[in-house]
Amino acid sequence: MSQSADFGPDLVEVFGPSQQDGGPELIQLLTPEGERVGHPDFSFDPGEGQDEAEVIRGFYRDMALTRRIDTEATALQRHGELGIWAQLLGQEAAQIGAGRALRPQDFVFPTYREHGVAWCRGVDPLSLLGLFRGVDQGSWNPADNNFGLYTIVIGAQALHATGYAMGVQRDGAVGTGDPDRDTAVIAHFGDGASSQGDVNESFIFAASYNAPVVFFCQNNQWAISEPIERQTRIPLYQRALGFGFPGLRVDGNDVLATYAVTKAALQRARDGQGPTFVEAYTYRMGAHTTTDDPTRYRLSDDVENWKLKDPIARVEVYLKRNGLADDDFFASVQAEADDLGVHLREGCKALPDPKPLSIFDHVFTEITPELEEQRDGYAAYLASFEGAH
Repeated sequence: MSQSADFGPDLVEVFGPSQQDGGPELIQLLTPEGERVGHPDFSFDPGEGQDEAEVIRGFYRDMALTRRIDTEATALQRHGELGIWAQLLGQEAAQIGAGRALRPQDFVFPTYREHGVAWCRGVDPLSLLGLFRGVDQGSWNPADNNFGLYTIVIGAQALHATGYAMGVQRDGAVGTGDPDRDTAVIAHFGDGASSQGDVNESFIFAASYNAPVVFFCQNNQWAISEPIERQTRIPLYQRALGFGFPGLRVDGNDVLATYAVTKAALQRARDGQGPTFVEAYTYRMGAHTTTDDPTRYRLSDDVENWKLKDPIARVEVYLKRNGLADDDFFASVQAEADDLGVHLREGCKALPDPKPLSIFDHVFTEITPELEEQRDGYAAYLASFEGAH
């Protein structure tokens, strides 16, 4: 299978010996030690006219800056500037690989942790902080970057993505052969969300209508405090077979492999070959959110073991070992990260508080009589405090 290969109707052949029967199921192109390895079905292709080393340096920069967003936001929450923050520490490669595999016309339906994908789509990370600070409900316009608003209801975005993909299909933007028109949709969710009814219902609809959607599951091993072993009796990617479409497991800490697999799955969708399930096998190095204490339910040895598979460190080792980046490059990324940190710290504290009545805006295109009555009642309640001592 090449990156643009037709997975074909034979799902047994799709999974093949490398994806079942106890074989080496994990698709990997860059080892934790920073060594490039081959795979029979996938290879890293940065694209026509693209310099491979430059692209990989770009991946490193994206991951390093995404991690800085995460650490700054966590610090801001600890200082009382954010109400909560959903960390992505350790999942940078899964998100950047998937985010950079997208074409401009593709549409992303995120959960509440896709800070790296948001970065790839050009969303100002300060907009993400506004949501977690509680001053807005997501201030970016999804139409500007084809990146949907964060979804707090677990798994709901999978249904949204499938419905959008069915609409794209009916608009004739699938299988035309025009690379600037053919469109894929991707839904991000975690291993915990894969147990939700919404996600499984979206699988049924996507398979039934051959919808151009990629279900991208970041299996970070924990659904808050519930380990993956209690969520499923088989590897998550194998669930797809029961719904009638291919599933693949990729090393989610390998940005090259994640990029290659997601790129192939997205192209398959654009070509009109239907849905694909991608399980990015990774690990949540931080807490579920900043209100969580993972030391209460997981072993420190597991965390230390996964630190050896750090997605950023392996790319850094690869670049240095092969003379593809010098000290000036790494220093420039660090300087850019420092500037980004200042932008986030100063910008977060300067975010204006919303006007209380703005909560009634944009609920419906035209306000309903019931909502209008609620708004006016609340306005009268607020007015009753004016002039009070």
